[in-house]
This record gives sequence, structure tokens and C-alpha cells, in this order.
Amino acid sequence: MTTDVWTVAQAKAKFSEVIDRAESTGPQVITRSGRRTAVIVASDEWERKTRRVGTLADFFAASPLRGSGVKVRRSKERAQKIDL
Repeated sequence: MTTDVWTVAQAKAKFSEVIDRAESTGPQVITRSGRRTAVIVASDEWERKTRRVGTLADFFAASPLRGSGVKVRRSKERAQKIDL
């Protein structure tokens, strides 16, 4: 999977090509003033990367620390007051 880099002007002028390349070759990086500002990815890749797998309870149940006897102690002192 390759990543192509486009300036904002190039991406605007060739937006369809940016989308086509995101689908065929991988993420397309958009830069503004030489800095990376956005990435265009194919919809199926986005769905795959952002899909939630399991619940928080499943995550803790699968922890290698489960049943290890590790005990977490919390301080009984009051929290420090912070002026905002």
C-alpha cells in the first residue's frame, strides 16, 4: 500500500483521481503549506479501522492480569485543589 501526497490545490483540481487512488492504492495525504492536514481513505478501509470489536467488559475479561492477584491501592488522601 503506497501513500501519495497532494497539495490542497492539486487535490482540489484532481479530486476524483485522489478518491480513485485512495480506493486502489491506499491513503492519500493532503498538505497545506507543507504540513500534513488531512488523509483521504477508501470507505471500506475506514469502516474496517473504526469498527468496534467487543465491549469494555470483554476487554477486561481478556486481560492477562485477570486472576493474577494484582491489587491496586488508591490513596485515601483528598485530591489536591487546583485553581483554574
